[in-house]
Amino acid sequence: MDTKEKIEKKPNPVEKANVFSSLIFLYLFPIFKKSFKRELNEDDLFEPLDEHKASLLGTKLEQAWKEENVKHKQYGLHIALLKVFGRRFMLFGFLRLFDEVMMEIVPPFCIGRLLSYYEGANSDVSETEAYLQALAIALCLILNALLTHPPYMGLMHLTMKMRIACSSVIYRKMLKLSKTALAETTTGQIINLLSNDVSKFDQGFMLAHYVWIAPIHGVIGTYFLYRQIGVSAFFGVALLVAFIPVQIMLSKRTSVLRLRTALRTDERVRLINEIISGIQVIKMYCWEKPFGKLVSMARRKEMSAIRDRALIQGMFYSFETTIARTSVFLSILGYVLMGSRITAEKVFTIKAIYDVLRSVLILHFWISASSIAETNVSVSRIQKFLSSPDRVDTTTRATSSPRILLENVTAKWQENPGLERVSFNVTSSQTVAVIGPVGSGKSSLLNLLLNELPVESGRIDVQGNLSYSSQEPWLFSGSVRQNIIFNNEYDEERYRRVVEVCALKSDFQLFPFGDQTLVGEKGRALSGGQKARINLARCVYNEANIYLLDDPLSAVDANVGKHLYEKCIREFLKGKICVLVTHQLQYLSDVDRIVVMKNGEIESEGTFNELQTKGLDFGKLLEQFKNEDQGEESKKWEEGVDDEELKDDDNEKPLVETEKVKRGSIKWSLYSKYLKAGGGTTMVLVMSTLFLSAHSVANAGDYYISYWVNSERCFNEKVLNNMTAPNETLDRNPMIYTYSGLILGTIVLSFTESLYFMFHLTVASINLHEMSFSTLLNAAMRFFNNNPSGRILNRFSKDMGYIDEYIPSVLFDVIQVALMLFGSLILSFIVDVWLLIPSAFLISVFFVLRIIYIRTSRRVKRIEGVTRSPILGHAATSIQGLSTIRSFSAQEVLIREFDDYQDRHSSAWYLFIAANRCFGFWVDFICITFFAVGVFVLMYFNKNISGGDIGLVITQYTTFISSLQWELRQLSELENTMVSVERLLEYKNLESEPVRKKTETVSETWPKQGKIEFRHVSMKYNPSDSHILKNLSFTIHPQEKIGIVGRTGAGKSSIITALFQLYPIEGTILMDEVDSTGLPLEDVRSKISIIPQEPVLFSGSLRKNLDPFDEYSDEAIWDALKQVELKDIVSGGLDTNVAEGGGNFSVGQRQLVCLARALVRRNKILVMDEATANVDPQTDAVIQNTIREKFAECTVLTIAHRLQTVMDSDRIIVMSAGSLEEFDHPYNLIKKEGGVLHNLVQNMGKAAAATLESIAKKVGHVVLL
Repeated sequence: MDTKEKIEKKPNPVEKANVFSSLIFLYLFPIFKKSFKRELNEDDLFEPLDEHKASLLGTKLEQAWKEENVKHKQYGLHIALLKVFGRRFMLFGFLRLFDEVMMEIVPPFCIGRLLSYYEGANSDVSETEAYLQALAIALCLILNALLTHPPYMGLMHLTMKMRIACSSVIYRKMLKLSKTALAETTTGQIINLLSNDVSKFDQGFMLAHYVWIAPIHGVIGTYFLYRQIGVSAFFGVALLVAFIPVQIMLSKRTSVLRLRTALRTDERVRLINEIISGIQVIKMYCWEKPFGKLVSMARRKEMSAIRDRALIQGMFYSFETTIARTSVFLSILGYVLMGSRITAEKVFTIKAIYDVLRSVLILHFWISASSIAETNVSVSRIQKFLSSPDRVDTTTRATSSPRILLENVTAKWQENPGLERVSFNVTSSQTVAVIGPVGSGKSSLLNLLLNELPVESGRIDVQGNLSYSSQEPWLFSGSVRQNIIFNNEYDEERYRRVVEVCALKSDFQLFPFGDQTLVGEKGRALSGGQKARINLARCVYNEANIYLLDDPLSAVDANVGKHLYEKCIREFLKGKICVLVTHQLQYLSDVDRIVVMKNGEIESEGTFNELQTKGLDFGKLLEQFKNEDQGEESKKWEEGVDDEELKDDDNEKPLVETEKVKRGSIKWSLYSKYLKAGGGTTMVLVMSTLFLSAHSVANAGDYYISYWVNSERCFNEKVLNNMTAPNETLDRNPMIYTYSGLILGTIVLSFTESLYFMFHLTVASINLHEMSFSTLLNAAMRFFNNNPSGRILNRFSKDMGYIDEYIPSVLFDVIQVALMLFGSLILSFIVDVWLLIPSAFLISVFFVLRIIYIRTSRRVKRIEGVTRSPILGHAATSIQGLSTIRSFSAQEVLIREFDDYQDRHSSAWYLFIAANRCFGFWVDFICITFFAVGVFVLMYFNKNISGGDIGLVITQYTTFISSLQWELRQLSELENTMVSVERLLEYKNLESEPVRKKTETVSETWPKQGKIEFRHVSMKYNPSDSHILKNLSFTIHPQEKIGIVGRTGAGKSSIITALFQLYPIEGTILMDEVDSTGLPLEDVRSKISIIPQEPVLFSGSLRKNLDPFDEYSDEAIWDALKQVELKDIVSGGLDTNVAEGGGNFSVGQRQLVCLARALVRRNKILVMDEATANVDPQTDAVIQNTIREKFAECTVLTIAHRLQTVMDSDRIIVMSAGSLEEFDHPYNLIKKEGGVLHNLVQNMGKAAAATLESIAKKVGHVVLL
C-alpha cells in the first residue's frame, strides 16, 4: 500500500555526537546552516534512531500490555507504559527536582546577600562578596540551562516514543478486532485515537513530575520565607496552599471535559469520514446542506465542551498572573502590620522565592495536574479500545488436504440475523455456487469461513490457505500492479496469466501507464467493473487452497463475465476449492455443487439437476439456462498480454501526487484571518485594551513596592541622622491602600482579559471549521479523487485539535510574556536609562537568531504535518479492507508499512523538538551572559544606587532572562502551530463547483417531460487527462426507457457523471429544451433521481437515509419500502439504526434502500447505474416491474451488465471507449449482424440469446434494418 519510493537517508548526527555536543546541541548547527541557505524538504530528514523505531517500540509495549492486562484489568496500559518507559521517566524527574530546589535556594539567597550590600553602613557584605554573589547568580542560571534543555529534550524524546508505541499497538489491535467489536468502533474513533489521543503523550508528560515536585518545593520555599519574614510568610503561603485544591478541582473538571470532547470529536470525525467516502452520492442527491448541518451540530456539541475547558484555562491564566503578586502583598502586609520594617533585602528576596513558588505551585502544578488528567482520559480510551474482543482464527493454514466442514453452525452479527443451523462440507477440489435472494446470508456464509462472523454454536473446521474477493471491491491508493500483487512476491509469469484470465489486458491498454497507473484511494479513477476485476485478480494471484469469491461477476458485462467464469474460475482455479457467491444463474449448470440459501439457512444443496428436480423457487430461472450453449469465446479474450501493458519498474511511472508543503514564512494576513474569525477589529481593540491595562496596573504594583522600600530606607536614614521631627512616623496607610488597589485592579483586569481572550478564540475555532468544511463540501469532485481521505481527515482532526486547544494557550503566552518583558525593560530603564543600549543590542541578536531558527522549525513543522497524513490514511484504508487483509494474512506487511509511515513522521518530529531545545538553550546562554555583564556594569558604574532600585533591576532582569527564551520559543511555536490554521484555510480556497445564477426562468415543475439531449458532449476527469467521453450527441425522448451497455470502462457511468455535471463538460446537455449547463447545479441535480452503482448508506436512522430534508410523510416512505420488499426486514421501523457505511445491511439491501430513495423523490428522470447488480434475478424482476409501474411516465436510463435487465428498453445506447457505438431499438441491434450488442447477446448462448431476442421483440416500435 506504500506508493512512495524509499529514499536512502543520512544517519542522524546525534548518533555520532559527543557528550559536549549533545549537551549544547552543536550537532544541529549544520542543519540550521542548510536551512538558512535553502528550504528543507522531506529528503533532508535523517534516518530514525534505532531507539524510536516504531516496530521495536510497538513490540515492547504490546508484550508489556499483554502481561499487565491479565494482572490489572483497569490500569493495565498505565502499568505497561511505566514498565517500558518508567525508569528513564523517573530519572528525568529527579533531575528536575534537583534543578528546582537549587533555583529556589541559591538565587534568592544570593540576591538577598547582594541587596544587603546596598543597605549602607548597616551592611555586613563586602564589595568583593557582592560581586561573588552576582557571579553565583549567573553560574546558577547557566547550570539551570544545562539542567533544563538537555533533560527536557530527553523527556520529549521519551514521550514521543510513548506516542509511537501506542500508535503502533492501536494499529495492530485494529487488525485483530472482531467484526462485532468493529461494529461498535467507528472509523472516526480510531482516527481520533491515532491523532488527538496519542498526541497527549507529547504534551501531557512534559511537566508530569511537578505533581510530586511541587509539594517538596512548597515546603522548602515556605521554610526560606519563614527564615526571612517569620510568621508573615504563612499569610502568602496560605493563599498558595488554598489554591491547590482549586487546581485539583479544576483538573478533575478538565478531565471530564476532555473525555466529553474526545467522544464528540469521534462523532464529528466519523461524520466527516462518511461524507468524504460518500461525497459523490451526496453531490448527486444535493445533500450537502443536511450533511453540513449534521457536522455543524456535532461541532457545536464538541465546542461546548472545548469552550468550557477554555474558560477554565482562562481562569487559571488569570490566577497564574495574580496569585504570586497577591501572596507577596499578603506577606508584606502582614509583616508591616506586625510592626516590622521592610527592606530591599527582605522584599526582593521573598519576591524571588514567591516567583519560583508561583512557577512551580501554580503554573507547573496546574499544567501537570490537568495534563495528567487529560492524558489519563486518553490512555483509558486507548485501553478500552485495546480491550475489545479479537477475532478468533480457527483456520488451519498449512495442510495438504484442504477442506471446509460446517456442522450445525449458528452464527450472528450481534442482534442482526446471521446463519442458523448451517451444515456444509467440501473436501475435494470443487466449485460450489452459493445462491439466494437478497439478505439470505450468502456473504455471511463467506464471513463465517473467514472467521469474521461470531459462532454461537456448532462446529467449524476450515483447513487450507484462504484467498478472498470481497463483494465491494477494496482498492488502496497505489498502482494497479501493487493492488494485484498486494503482499505477495512479483512472479511475472503468474502475473501475466492472472491479468489474462481476469480480462484486464484491454484496460491496461487504455490506462496511461499500463499496470503502473495509480488508481487513487478506493479506486476512484476506475469503473465499477475494473475495480471488481482488479479485486478478483488480487484474490487469484494469491496462492491458496480455498478461494472465496463474493459475487465477482455482477459488476461486469456478459462477455467479460463469461470470460471470468470460464478462464478464471473454472480453468485457472481448477484443482482448488472455490466457493462462488453469485446471482449469475446461467453458470449454475457448470458448477460442481449449488447451495441455495434463504433467511440465513441452507434451504437446499445439490447439483444443478438435483435442484431442478426438487422444484425450488429458482427452478424456472435455472431451466432457462439449462441447455444453453456457451457459444464461441470472443477472440479478443484469447490474446496474450503484451509487454507494453506491463510496465517494467524502471520504465516511466506516474508521479504520485504528494501533499503540497507551503514555503516561506507565515504571512501576517493569516494571523489577521485567524483574529477576524474570532471577532474582527472590535475584538482585537477590546482585547488589546484589556491586556495593556492589566499589565500596566501589574507593573505599577511592581514599581510601587520598590518605591515603598526606598521610602522606608530614606525615612530610616533620616531617623539615624536625627533629621526627623519629634514623634514623626512614616504614614504607611497611603502605601498600603495604593498597593492594595493596584493588586485588586490586577486581579480584576487579569480575570477579565483571560476569559474574554479564551472565549473569542473558541469562536475563531468554530468559524474556521465552518468556513473550511463548507468549502470542502462544495469542492469539485476532482479534489476528492486526487486527495486520500487520510490527508483530509488529518486537517479536520489533528490540525483542528491544535487550533481548538493549543493555539489559544500559545498565543496567550506570547501576548502575556511579551507585555511582561516590555514592562520589565521599562522598569529597568526607569532605574538606569543606560540599560537601553545593551538591551537593544540583545534584542537585535535574538532577532537574527530567531530568523535562523524559525526557517528551520517552520519548515520541519510543515513537513511533520505532511508526514502525519499517510499514518491516518493507511489506518482508514486498512479498516475498509480488513476482511481482505486478514484472509491474505497480510497483517504483518501492513504493520511494517504503518511503522514505516510512523518512522518518517518521527524523523521530522525528532528534528523539530531538537531544534526547539537547541534554540532555547542558546537563547538562555546569551541572556545569562547579558545579565551577568549588565549587573556587573551597573554595580561598577553606579555605586550609589539604592537597594530598592538594584533589587528591582535584578528581579526584573531575572524575570526577563527566564521569560525571554520562553517568549522567543513560544513566538516560534506560534508560527509553527499557525501552520495548522494555514493548512485548514487551504481548504477555504479549494476549487469549488461552479456557482451559477439562473440564466433563464424555469418552473418549479421543470422538467415536466423528461427529454434529454446531449450535443457534442466531451468530458475528462482531470485537465491533464484524455477525454473519457468523446463528442457524444444523442436525444432521449420524454418517458423513454433507455438501456446503456458496453464493455467495462467503456464510459457508461461517465454519461451519468456528465448528466449530473460532477466534472466540467464541453458541449451542451438539454433537459426539456433547457440548457442545464447554465443552471445552478442544485437545480439540475435535485431534478434527477439516481440509484448509484455503489450503494452508499450513512449512519443514522433509516428515515434520514431516505429523506434527510423531512420533505415526505411516513406513509410515502413506508410505501417506497414496501415496493422494494424491505418493509418486513426493517424491524425497528423508520428509526431503525443504520451502522457506519450501512454495515448492518447486505450490499443488495443497500441497493434496495437506494431504490426506495428514488421512489420517494419521484423525479421525471431516473438513472439506474447497475442498480440490480447485487440482487438475485427474482428480486431484479421485482425491481424492474416496480420501475415499469411507478416510473412509467418518467424517463429512465439504466446501466446494466445483465442484458435481460435492459432488453425491454425502448432503445439501447452501446458505448465503446467513450464514444457512442450504437443507439437503436434492442431488437434492431440484436439483428444487426456484426454489431456490438449482437455479439454480446450471441455470447450468452443460444437459449439465452433466444430469450433476450424474445423480450426485445415484445417491445413496440420495431424497425428492422
